[in-house]
Amino acid sequence: MTIAVRTTEPEPIFRTARLTCRPVEASDAAFYADLFARQELVEHRPDPTPFDTARSATSLGRDLAHWQRHGFGRWALVHAGRPVGLGGLSLKFQYRGLNLSYHLLPDLWGQGLASEFVRGAVDYAGLALKAEEVYGLVRPSNTASIRVLEKAGFAREADHMVGGAPMAELRLKLR
Repeated sequence: MTIAVRTTEPEPIFRTARLTCRPVEASDAAFYADLFARQELVEHRPDPTPFDTARSATSLGRDLAHWQRHGFGRWALVHAGRPVGLGGLSLKFQYRGLNLSYHLLPDLWGQGLASEFVRGAVDYAGLALKAEEVYGLVRPSNTASIRVLEKAGFAREADHMVGGAPMAELRLKLR
C-alpha cells in the first residue's frame, strides 16, 4: 500500500494492487447517483430505498463536508481507469472508533476488490490516522460483506437497529 499526503489538488490517498482510492469530489455526483440507484446495492443499507438524484447529492455533500472537517472520509474507488465504488472511514459520534464502509458496483462483486479495499483502509486507519479501532455496520443478511470483514480480522461485537433495520457491528482493534 502507498499512502500519499493530500495537497490542494486531489491526489490518491492510497493504492492497492488494483484500486486507486482518491478523495471524492463534486464531479463524482453522476457516479453517486448511478451507484446508489441500484436496488441490489441499496438493499444492504439500513434504508433499502434506491437514491434519487437529490438524495445522492445530499450523500455526496455530507462526504465532502466530512473531508473538510476531518481531513479524511469517503474515497472514490477507481479500477481499470473508472470509478467502481465508494469506500471510506468516517466518524459517527454514536460509536467509538472509525466507521469503515464500502460499496462496489454489483458486476464487480466476488472479485476480491472489497477485501483488497478493506485491508488498505485498515492499514490507512492505523498508519495515517493512528486509529485504535475500526468498525463496520453490516446487515446480518449480507453474509458476503460479513465474510470480507471477518477475513480482515474483524469480530462481531453487537447487534443494533439502525434506521429501523437490523445491523451487525463488527470491530477490529488496531492497538
